Amino acid sequence: MSKVITAREAALLIGDGATVAASTQGLSGWAEEIALAVEDRFLESGHPKNITLVHACTCGDYKSRGTTHLGHEGLVKRLICGHTLTSPRMIDLIERNKIECYLLPQGVICQMWRAIAGHKVGVITSVGLGTYVDPRLEGGKITSITEEDMVSLIEVAGREQLFYKPFPVDVALIRGTVADENGNLTMDNESVLLEALPLAMAAKNSGGIVLAQAQSLSMNHSLHPKRVRVPGTLVDHVVIAKPENHMQTQKTQMNPALAGHIKVPMDIIPAVPFDVRKVIARRAAMELRPGYVINLGVGIPDKIAVTVVEEGMSHAITITTELGVFGGVPANGLDFGGAYNADAMIEHSSMFDYYEGGGLDVAFVGLAQVDRNGNVNVSRFGSKVAGPGGFINITQNSKKVVFCGMFTTGSEEVLENGELRITKIGQGRKFVAEVDQVTFSGAFAMRKGTPVLFITERGVFTLDNGQLVLVEIAPGIHLEKDILDMMDFKPRVSEKLRVMEPAIFKPVWGGLGACIQAAGGEGADNYQMSKALAG
Repeated sequence: MSKVITAREAALLIGDGATVAASTQGLSGWAEEIALAVEDRFLESGHPKNITLVHACTCGDYKSRGTTHLGHEGLVKRLICGHTLTSPRMIDLIERNKIECYLLPQGVICQMWRAIAGHKVGVITSVGLGTYVDPRLEGGKITSITEEDMVSLIEVAGREQLFYKPFPVDVALIRGTVADENGNLTMDNESVLLEALPLAMAAKNSGGIVLAQAQSLSMNHSLHPKRVRVPGTLVDHVVIAKPENHMQTQKTQMNPALAGHIKVPMDIIPAVPFDVRKVIARRAAMELRPGYVINLGVGIPDKIAVTVVEEGMSHAITITTELGVFGGVPANGLDFGGAYNADAMIEHSSMFDYYEGGGLDVAFVGLAQVDRNGNVNVSRFGSKVAGPGGFINITQNSKKVVFCGMFTTGSEEVLENGELRITKIGQGRKFVAEVDQVTFSGAFAMRKGTPVLFITERGVFTLDNGQLVLVEIAPGIHLEKDILDMMDFKPRVSEKLRVMEPAIFKPVWGGLGACIQAAGGEGADNYQMSKALAG
């Protein structure tokens, strides 16, 4: 008997008060067809109501898709996720204190599905210690009506750990490319695999149901077993989506390169415009060494990948994303999550296993606020919420962390003759006395001995003994006027303060190869040393 049903019929299977969990990243993996039907049903009948919605990664397109369909007062009672900035209606409900909300580390949530599937005690990890997720700070609670403790502090073998409490999954929303009539599901055209398999197992072993959206339907027993990523035994019902409701990414319906079907020439990837953001990406790339495995965050960090390609050094390192991609060049902007010319794709939760075991040599991530103690905030600004995504998992476990961002917000700059000139002073300060929320704990990093850099267009800071130290200044920049006077605290200025490499402030660079290949120690330091010796 075929498991294929309509989206409307699928929506009717979600009961009031159900815990609904989804596998998603942006619109990748998201069952948009089913979500539309759930929204229509609620607007017509008021049901389902008071559901708990759970997803590890962000879900939406900053407009009307994704979990925005579920962002109606009364439909969702509780939101548990890693990031929600792409869903305007969910943000509105949070800011108006209309729903309970927990913003937890992305990796913890996707690993929770395996814990639930195996009836484990929960997730026990150091991830989140010292951040707002730590119950000694906020416990991951975002709205004032959020009362239940989902995170607790425990001690295991003499070490502090956080315990994340599991919960039964009533409905799992997953997605694939082709489903057969028995529900066997492939993911051939998906940009990432995500966590559909462990989530389906979590729902089934909780006594719940699994609703799978697919692009196409095939007859029974026609799929190669090694192509099937979720066995039909774990799938209760299949919904075949309209093409427009099965987006590969937030902006792309289908690109065979993002699915891994074809390899593309690197020169088709758009170049990064020559501006101060490119300068930051170049300086960050100088921290690379041969053979490094790295992760790139969104925003300025994702420009590092294109910089590496432009400099002809993509062969020297392995770029990964937390969504499970190894190698190639990560897609940026609204295509983030997928990659061009990837070597391999693994499941979301497995990638976090690798990261949390120390697999990353360097993590390049963004910064929004930094304080004197090296704490960083990327998750909340006053009433505006975003969530940490995989930021906490990644930054607390990488061997080295490099934060990349503009020195202020709202500034304007000109690059002339290898120098930086500020034409408009930015009024939004990023280096503040105290961050609005602790997403990265400087104290935690210091206890672990993790090297930390903060790279901006005006200068480079390190974290030394819990204090920010200015170690490099951009050519053309005035120390007092352009840096120190624009900070809410006074960092220590290194006695060996040096000028950032002037060549990265010019339209054409060509020096990354020499920097990466510099023998011994750190790349940027040895690049400077090798230049001095050559001179």
